[in-house]
Amino acid sequence: MHFLFTHNDLDGVGCGIVARLAFGENVEVRYNSVDGLNREVERFLERRKNKRKKNDFLFITDLSVHEENSKRLTELDKSEAKVKLIDHHKSALHLNQYPWAIVTVAYEDGRLASATSLFYDFLLQQGWIRPTDSLSQFVELVRQYDTWEWEANNNPQAKRLNDLFFMLSIDEFEEKMLQRLEDSGGFSFNDFEEKLLDLEDDKIERYVRRKKRELVQTFIEDRCVGIVHAELYHSELSSELGKENPHLDYIAILNMGGKKVSLRTIHHEVDVSEIAGQYGGGGHAKASGCPLTVEAYKQFVADPFGIDPIRPDESRNRFNAKGSEYGTLYENRDAEQFYLFTIGLNWRIDRNGEMLKETFASYEEAERFVKRHHQVWLVRDDLFVKYLMEHMLFTKKELESALHSMEKD
Repeated sequence: MHFLFTHNDLDGVGCGIVARLAFGENVEVRYNSVDGLNREVERFLERRKNKRKKNDFLFITDLSVHEENSKRLTELDKSEAKVKLIDHHKSALHLNQYPWAIVTVAYEDGRLASATSLFYDFLLQQGWIRPTDSLSQFVELVRQYDTWEWEANNNPQAKRLNDLFFMLSIDEFEEKMLQRLEDSGGFSFNDFEEKLLDLEDDKIERYVRRKKRELVQTFIEDRCVGIVHAELYHSELSSELGKENPHLDYIAILNMGGKKVSLRTIHHEVDVSEIAGQYGGGGHAKASGCPLTVEAYKQFVADPFGIDPIRPDESRNRFNAKGSEYGTLYENRDAEQFYLFTIGLNWRIDRNGEMLKETFASYEEAERFVKRHHQVWLVRDDLFVKYLMEHMLFTKKELESALHSMEKD
């Protein structure tokens, strides 16, 4: 008999689907949360005390075990049954010290790995599963979504697969995928699913737009962090927030009902798996999670509670544009004005008429500094023109032209 203990997200359920295709009725699949796996393993080992079958095979995918269970699995692998743990999270690399573990973050060609792709590769190597076009395409969609390569590859079908996963129960999703993957042709959604997914796209867009207005900014240790409370669409939300606020080192999404924190970053130099590890969690360098411990609650909830949300940049400007030759004007909640402009090859910042001492090689660096340390936003065109008038930075002809253009709009 084969046993599979795997995660309850798309990548984990992908492993379950692949296992059912490989072993049919001869596999028992159990889906677990990150916190629940070790208890599942302990119960499994306890049940085996009275049922010792040497032909049994235990797979663990997309999750990792703690040190005590690692020792127990080593004993099991040596004596009664075979064990194979397959994972792709950086925080699980230490398990490669055990002969029963395969933890691979990336393939030799540079592609990031997922649990489903690694498990599928393992089953192919053993000759336990028959490859088909539809199955290979399904596995690749799961891999691209879980690693976020779908964005770079412009492959929205991967994201839509995850959307469909969340719209259905795990049992319904499994049943649909197993039926579809029996077809040797390519993988695709049917017409009804496409319509449902279009509606879901609209729903996600509205949700993300609302949550953007709730983002707060603070420093935790030496990192500038964006914090938002949300129970849904963490990947989509963190992606939008990260791209619109590149000055933030990472985004923390708090699910208070589930008592969990999701950490995401768009920056190569930031490793959120290390941050999650401080609170008993882990994951990938750019996407990790942890439980909402007492310390995490203090850092991410209690301390920032009184902070007002970030004000968004004005998006309809024609003149007060980022990196403009006339400079760029920002404001903060203290009604301070920050004017970014060039002197020679460097960018400087004027704060309420006083030049800050810092110099910057690019506009992006100057904006990052002022957004991180003063929580500013890009002001409207009319305020920008007024500022230039007051400081004689616009000629009369340029001023008249700008005012005329705004009146026409």
